[in-house]
Amino acid sequence: MRALPGRRGLTVDYRDEDFDAVMAVNVRGVFLGLKHMLPAMKDGGSIVCTSSVAGLRGSAGMPAYVASKHAVVGLMRVAAIEAAPRKIRVNTVHPGPVQGDMMRGAGRRRWPANPDAAHEMMCSACGSAATSRPKIADLVTFLASDESRMITGATMVIDAGMAGG
Repeated sequence: MRALPGRRGLTVDYRDEDFDAVMAVNVRGVFLGLKHMLPAMKDGGSIVCTSSVAGLRGSAGMPAYVASKHAVVGLMRVAAIEAAPRKIRVNTVHPGPVQGDMMRGAGRRRWPANPDAAHEMMCSACGSAATSRPKIADLVTFLASDESRMITGATMVIDAGMAGG
């Protein structure tokens, strides 16, 4: 099987099995997590689902990834409504480019001589810097804490300005 989220191709050329594989991981994974965690949680808890800036905008050549990350937002919103009577908050975080394994994998496929090129290209295309893992972790920690008790059903963007422009 091909690598999942970094696989690129125009919609008309995208293989059905690649689309299904991305959806199985990115959508079904979140669905099963919500399905099995909500009944096990104590009232007043918090769930933070990870999406992407791709879940808030389109991006040519990434139909499965973009669709899957939009679907995560839909699952979050349904769960936020359903869990509200138990005071369980459900939100999504939407990171921009993060230098890591996924980005390096995309870079290796497109630019084998310079695996970091994908990350550099994404950052320069949107005029933003990379989103750092510690800052994303800080946002997730905040959403999991009682300090965020009034936030549910929200899409929290942490992308150094990528989605806004």
